[in-house]
Amino acid sequence: MRQVNATLSITLDGVVQGVGRPDEDTRGGFTHGGWGGPYNDQVMGMEMGKSMSKPTDMLFGHRTWTDFITAWGNRKDDNPFTTHMNAATKYVCSRTLQNADTWQNSILLKGDAAETVAELKQEDGNDLTIIGSATLVHELHNAGLVDTYHLLIHPLTLGSGTKLFEGPAPLTEFELTDSVTTTKGVIIARYSRM
Repeated sequence: MRQVNATLSITLDGVVQGVGRPDEDTRGGFTHGGWGGPYNDQVMGMEMGKSMSKPTDMLFGHRTWTDFITAWGNRKDDNPFTTHMNAATKYVCSRTLQNADTWQNSILLKGDAAETVAELKQEDGNDLTIIGSATLVHELHNAGLVDTYHLLIHPLTLGSGTKLFEGPAPLTEFELTDSVTTTKGVIIARYSRM
């Protein structure tokens, strides 16, 4: 059975919105976009490289998948992340998207995300990695489908923005399986469902 592994950058107050750049996600009047960039360092790069070295398929919500096409799908450089993203099979969960033809190796999962991902987990294949897609992560968490969290906990608070767990979520216990602290104070923690 496949595992679902969620990778998210998060602030001390739980915000996961707009990590990469100022215009990434301004929903709700969010003005702190790009907050993650100043915390990138060599340690973080090496840790992310370890994650990319394992065969994995990707799992996205519609909005994040569309954003990643712009950020990574059309880049022509030799960045290892771009190469990894373009080569991976990408499953996109959406109730409204008509097709997933815009980005190579993308497969549309229509309908209820929890149901379609539960079926996908039962199939043979690579584990499924979610990067971002907080709404999808929350929905899958509530359905008991997230097996591991790979959290990049940044040493700041924003006071506003979308949080990883907004609204009810079931009691779920995780075990810390690994952690690394970067030179800029980001704690990269890996948690596995108990």
